Amino acid sequence: MKKVSAIVLAILATTTAALAQQKDSVTTAKRPVQVPAAPAPVNPAPAKKDWSKVTLARRANDHFMFQFGYPSWAGATDSMHIRGWNRSANFYFMFDFPFKTDPRFSVGAGLGLGTSNIFFSKQEVLVASLSNTTLAFPSEDNANHYKKYKLVNTYLEAPVELRFALDPENTNKSWKFAAGVKVGLMMTAYTKGKTLVNNVGQTIASVTVKNYSKQYFNSSRLAGTLRVSKGVIGLYGQFQVNGLLKPSAGPAVFPFEFGLSLSGL
Repeated sequence: MKKVSAIVLAILATTTAALAQQKDSVTTAKRPVQVPAAPAPVNPAPAKKDWSKVTLARRANDHFMFQFGYPSWAGATDSMHIRGWNRSANFYFMFDFPFKTDPRFSVGAGLGLGTSNIFFSKQEVLVASLSNTTLAFPSEDNANHYKKYKLVNTYLEAPVELRFALDPENTNKSWKFAAGVKVGLMMTAYTKGKTLVNNVGQTIASVTVKNYSKQYFNSSRLAGTLRVSKGVIGLYGQFQVNGLLKPSAGPAVFPFEFGLSLSGL
């Protein structure tokens, strides 16, 4: 009897130990060991470009700037019948002087010619009058008049710009921005009338008449300028800060223009 009891107790002990070991295995399987995640790698900050070491040897050596625009007058009175497609054309030979510490910035300076053509409808502009103390704009709505009539002003100009290029090594493809001034000296002022017609538009004479005089105009002009370009093509604008006419010669009108700019710098 004692042997049987000993055998039964041994069997129970073995069974209990096996069940405990199986329970520990299940618990261990349900609760895996948490391995701490490795910290994410820290990317080093990109090195700041040293613009003072950039070489401009490959940059296009472009010195020319062309501008084709639409001019008009701020402050024009109702008696001035400005009509039609006014136009301006400017041409400059420029030099560019990059900053040594940062060649994205540069100063541009040059010399050239600027022209303005303002068209009038059924009206003359008496630039060559010998009797008027002010510049007259007589209306010819019901009288003989020129089919085409314009006032032309031509200036010798010196533009100066502060420039910024996103890619100074390749300005022929880069975005570029410029702000500056133009100082100009008036070379000529004249009116041009073409094809004289009557009040109903019938041709009287196929003639071209020009009258030259600078007597009513300021001999110099100062204009602020802005320019934005992508590659060689861009847009520009300018506004003359001093009046077109002398203070005693007529109303204060201020020429402005905007249009297309072509330049590699």
